[in-house]
Amino acid sequence: MMMNNMNDSKEEEVLCGIVESVVFQNTTNGFTVIEVNCKGTIITAVGSLSDITAGEELEMRGRWDTHATFGRQFRIGTCTRRLPDTAAKLFRYLASGAVKGVGPKLAAKIIKEFGENAFDVLEREPDRLAVINGISKKKAVEISDDFNRQYAMRKIMLSLEEYGVSPAESAAIYKLFGVNAMDVIRENPYILCGQVRGFDFERAEKLKTDMALEPAADYRNSAGILYIISHNLYANGHTCIPRRKIISPSNALLGVSEAEVEAAIDRLIENKRLFSVEIENEPFLFLPDIYEAERSIAEHLKRAVRFIPQSAKNMEAALRSLEMEFGFSYAEKQLDAIRIAAEKGLLILTGGPGTGKTTTVRGIISIYERQNIDILLCAPTGMAAKRMSELTGRDAKTIHRLLEVEWSEEDKPVFRRNAQNPLSAGAVIVDEVSMVDVELMASLLEAIPIGCRIILVGDADQLPSVGPGNVLGDILASGVMPVVCLTEIFRQAQKSLIVMNAHSIISGKMPVLNRTDSDFFFMRRDNQIQTAKTVRDLTAMRLPDAYGFSPIGDIQILCPSKKGECGTVNINKQLQEVLNPKSVSKSELKTPSGRIFREGDRVMQIKNNYNIHWKKGAEEGDGIFNGDIGIIRKINFVTDTMLIDFDDREAEYPADNLSELELAYAVTVHKSQGSEYPVVIIPLIDCPTQLIYRNLLYTAVTRAKKILIIVGDEERVRMMVENNKRNRRYSALKTFLCN
Repeated sequence: MMMNNMNDSKEEEVLCGIVESVVFQNTTNGFTVIEVNCKGTIITAVGSLSDITAGEELEMRGRWDTHATFGRQFRIGTCTRRLPDTAAKLFRYLASGAVKGVGPKLAAKIIKEFGENAFDVLEREPDRLAVINGISKKKAVEISDDFNRQYAMRKIMLSLEEYGVSPAESAAIYKLFGVNAMDVIRENPYILCGQVRGFDFERAEKLKTDMALEPAADYRNSAGILYIISHNLYANGHTCIPRRKIISPSNALLGVSEAEVEAAIDRLIENKRLFSVEIENEPFLFLPDIYEAERSIAEHLKRAVRFIPQSAKNMEAALRSLEMEFGFSYAEKQLDAIRIAAEKGLLILTGGPGTGKTTTVRGIISIYERQNIDILLCAPTGMAAKRMSELTGRDAKTIHRLLEVEWSEEDKPVFRRNAQNPLSAGAVIVDEVSMVDVELMASLLEAIPIGCRIILVGDADQLPSVGPGNVLGDILASGVMPVVCLTEIFRQAQKSLIVMNAHSIISGKMPVLNRTDSDFFFMRRDNQIQTAKTVRDLTAMRLPDAYGFSPIGDIQILCPSKKGECGTVNINKQLQEVLNPKSVSKSELKTPSGRIFREGDRVMQIKNNYNIHWKKGAEEGDGIFNGDIGIIRKINFVTDTMLIDFDDREAEYPADNLSELELAYAVTVHKSQGSEYPVVIIPLIDCPTQLIYRNLLYTAVTRAKKILIIVGDEERVRMMVENNKRNRRYSALKTFLCN
């Protein structure tokens, strides 16, 4: 993804030349500035060119533009590399330092000694290098080894480039399969599925066709079945799926008989690439990682229940002292929760808004402090952790930060805190558990040491996690865990129509829509255009003028859908034009899909990225996660990055990752989980049928702290309240907990 502050409509050109020098390279995103000798003329070219060196011959496709600061340059869209095939080109390649241990002087000696044969000597006859003064036999082997490594990787890149495989993907393939990568791919292109980021079954199918390959049928059948199962798990939130539901789509995708599909599933189970478990007398299929995660959660929770901590002394006196300290009396269920937290190894605390979850957690923390128990607080998102800190007065971290996340070469999270290096704590309190998927919960529980108390807090009526699983729902449904469900709405909370209407909604009753003297408002509109206009006017003018709310910092629009006049895409576009219009003082960039990002825009990260580095004062770390919201502070055309402030964490954000960002003046209800905003506006008219259900509306309403405004049609509100059908998630945690 190249950043461009100009609109350039010139036709694409093809240029060939030899790289003279690498002027600049951003190691994070691969953005590179090079000088290229094109038939005697030196030009500047920019593009995403990982691992480029002087001396390489390039065929570049792209367009010319004139940068405001750096002048005329060629922006590379695609690039084909050629290995050096003459002594002069090889000298330039070696002299660039591409091969470890070889600089300009040694490169000159090698070319002088072997001329056009230098390539063969470096590749196949390293002993001959030792005749050159300054090269020992050991160094000769080291030079040859590094040359062959570089050569092999470039050869693989060249071989795969014509089939649409990017340099970064080629490098990942080389790391996995080494010098034999092409032989491995020719035998089985489906081996790339799930192992190389960006390769799924459909991509492997295309590679098979483009390369005219004929891999064994079993390779294809296995990859297709795993693709279908993986898609169902991660797209729909399942952790497992009934075996019978896989047969028909596999048959359709692969074009093979049901018997062949069944046989392939059996082989996958035999080879432990799938796991099969009987749930209510029906076989369910799991991917290994998800299976292990759900089993692990069950085992850790059952172990926590078996753990009996040292009993708190004079518990009733401590509770009376606690009430005196806080100046109010706890309800009986709240006291039950505090007792369980003090006397047992596990507590699940759940309840809706206004039922006292926060005051109960504060009481638990106070009791632990009196017992000198070290406490750690965490939540799944940055916004949720920040809110937890504000409500408890103690530091709370995201679960990822608490576990000290790093990343693997495959861009998968690796946590430094685990069973071998557990957290140092006597109690861990986790908020917004409904948002936590099975993989993250398994990692968290694995890092909690034996004997540490665990408090899981959440609202089971909210939407489930974006990732696979139904952790909180399954724990409650199992009936075997110590649970306290708070149901009493406290007097102070009863003054809030937001709270009272939220409880009405989740009970299947219509909320009060005709009051204008509280914090919950309904504005009737007859169509989508009127609704969208009202949302824009409320955000940009009416609420800021009447109450002083910041349209960017305080007001959040929550839409059921991305699509339509009242979906996030259109409302974001309208609000960007009003709240952060185009200006000569603000740099901006336009993506190939036509989306515009400019300095000052409110944006949201829409997938976990463990590679992005951030700083917050003296603290720094890695990882920007799904749902994190930030403001674009600066666009840097030199480094092809943006400086984005994610809730006081400043991140240098690579332009190559722009597909992971969306404007966030409006976000979907699903993306708002775990967050609260001073003002929430919900456009509710002509929603897609699959999004008209009760707990989506409940989740949206409970995101508002001070003001909630629904704009649209009351009949749509009624339809959502009356529809309590939730999309079913297949999961096995309940089964594993009960066994």
